Amino acid sequence: MKIEGGCLCGKVRYSGEAEPIFAGLCHCTTCQKGSGTAFNTVVGVPKAAISVTGTMSTYEGKGDTGNATYRRFCPACGSPVQIEAAIMADVVMIPVGTLDDPSQVKPAMQIYCDSAQPWALLEGGIQRFPKMPQPG
Repeated sequence: MKIEGGCLCGKVRYSGEAEPIFAGLCHCTTCQKGSGTAFNTVVGVPKAAISVTGTMSTYEGKGDTGNATYRRFCPACGSPVQIEAAIMADVVMIPVGTLDDPSQVKPAMQIYCDSAQPWALLEGGIQRFPKMPQPG
């Protein structure tokens, strides 16, 4: 899959070729605050497959698991561009709204549904998890 996109003002751009590892919605309180809305929709891809041009700022915080998260954003317009989590060191999460063609992403899951706003859970066969799903 061709991954191309960037921030609102265009000063930060990313691109790469990668098959998504996952695509979904996160309803955790950190994503709600970080996105400024009820949930964050992301596509996870191998970090090594994505190259970035432009300068990003980083906010280091903690996710609902207590592990470190890194929210990378454009310092000029404030658009979120990438999210990384210490528990998935080889993965970068791209906010779907920053993709040049977001229609190519089909979310398959919703996580942290225990924290979801009651009016924000999506229907339509998207798998739901109360917290982060466990591998295996």
